[in-house]
Amino acid sequence: MKKIQQLEFNNTYSRLPDGFFSVVNPTPLTQPHMISVNTAVAELLELDVSDLHEPDNLAYLCGQALHEGMQPLAQCYAGHQFGGFVPRLGDGRAILLGEVVTTQNGKWDLQIKGSGLTPYSRDGDGRAVLRSTIREYLCSEAMHGLGIPTTRALCMIGSEQEVYREQIEKGAMLLRTAPSHVRFGTFEYFYYSNRHEDVEQLLDFVIQHHYPELADADNPGLALLQQVVERTAEMIAQWQAVGFAHGVMNTDNMSVLGLTMDYGPFGFLDAYEPGYICNHSDYQGRYAFDQQPNIGLFNLSCFAQALLPALGSDVDAAVAAAKQALEQYQSSYTAYYAQAMRAKLGLEQADNDDQAIVQDLLGLMAEDKVDYTILFRRLCEFSTEDGADNHALRDLFIQREQFDQWAARYRQRLASEALNDQQRASAMRSVNPAYVLRNYMAEHAIRLAESEQDYSEIERLLSLLQDPFTEQAGCEHYAGLPPDWAQQISVSCSS
Repeated sequence: MKKIQQLEFNNTYSRLPDGFFSVVNPTPLTQPHMISVNTAVAELLELDVSDLHEPDNLAYLCGQALHEGMQPLAQCYAGHQFGGFVPRLGDGRAILLGEVVTTQNGKWDLQIKGSGLTPYSRDGDGRAVLRSTIREYLCSEAMHGLGIPTTRALCMIGSEQEVYREQIEKGAMLLRTAPSHVRFGTFEYFYYSNRHEDVEQLLDFVIQHHYPELADADNPGLALLQQVVERTAEMIAQWQAVGFAHGVMNTDNMSVLGLTMDYGPFGFLDAYEPGYICNHSDYQGRYAFDQQPNIGLFNLSCFAQALLPALGSDVDAAVAAAKQALEQYQSSYTAYYAQAMRAKLGLEQADNDDQAIVQDLLGLMAEDKVDYTILFRRLCEFSTEDGADNHALRDLFIQREQFDQWAARYRQRLASEALNDQQRASAMRSVNPAYVLRNYMAEHAIRLAESEQDYSEIERLLSLLQDPFTEQAGCEHYAGLPPDWAQQISVSCSS
């Protein structure tokens, strides 16, 4: 394992032409202190965890001092925000320190979020608050624990600096990692600026460094679009299967690598509500839970539009090829979602009636406001034995006769499968988590951190969420229904 001073950098993005980014150094926070180090990410970066806790090294992690090889920059991009196009956005509170090269695990961006003003801050202050930093730190690791592609975070740093949002809050920083932070909106920026040569250069960069297998394709741009369509379809199907609502699916928050990124007003479902709106700022419900698959296609359409200059000189042919690539989204999403839901129900083989079984169960859950995560975890213990009433599952419903009818169909469907109850339960427990990061859990950690500088709940949740499928001793309350006060939690774009 390496010490921070031994990190090796290869900053490929900084070698792109002017206009792709702005060179800018982080602005240090007042009296920074380490809140948490993510050991799993430290190991991914091949870093010595104990070295990260050394006080002298805090300066490298929060941007006070620059390690040899770091070349800080803020990336430029545009984006469709709530359906309207904004021609210039960019990293308004994030700075890419550099790209770390590891021996075994590839190359990783090191990006500080909450690092101060950049040319793209507009009217913002370039800062992040402790509240939002805790939420992203925990949720990005929770998504990784669930097996969903995501950015992650190496550490979280607090301070005594005051930052104003709706009220005065404490400032904080997140040191975020990902193979790349290139977004749909990065391509949109150059396309709508009529810098079509830069669209092609960005395409070449993304393929060279992240999709090298596409370099020899007949049409590399089209091949990239097809890959991004596929990855996005799979990612959103995974969101829907675990009951995750992103909250701000703007194109500047969509990764060309199919990563979940930019965690703000996210929310995991408690009671199943198809139209769940987790973002208090989303007044029209554009990004409601059940709208996410459709928004995924809209965002991909925006990405495809921005790629057109790189799809060939014949405009009509390029448009036709892009449309054909986009047509694959719905069938891919449907297949990924169906596969995920069959796994959640313990079904190995596909059957024509499976979609109806899933939708009828979800319909009952919506009518009776059944907790999404708890339902599927209890379903793991479903018994097919004669006379079994499956009361722990049945008691979640108000309309128990309707559930009984569904359970009879489900039992009959299971009879056609090869697995016995014990084998099926084991398989289902590997895809139906016992724990997700409910908003009240994050809120409890935030309140302790803000009021008492007590970060123990952050560490407890981090450990819990890294292994969400295994029931852990003393953590039963995290697997239960949320407390009544959880209904009062409101999150918005400032979260």
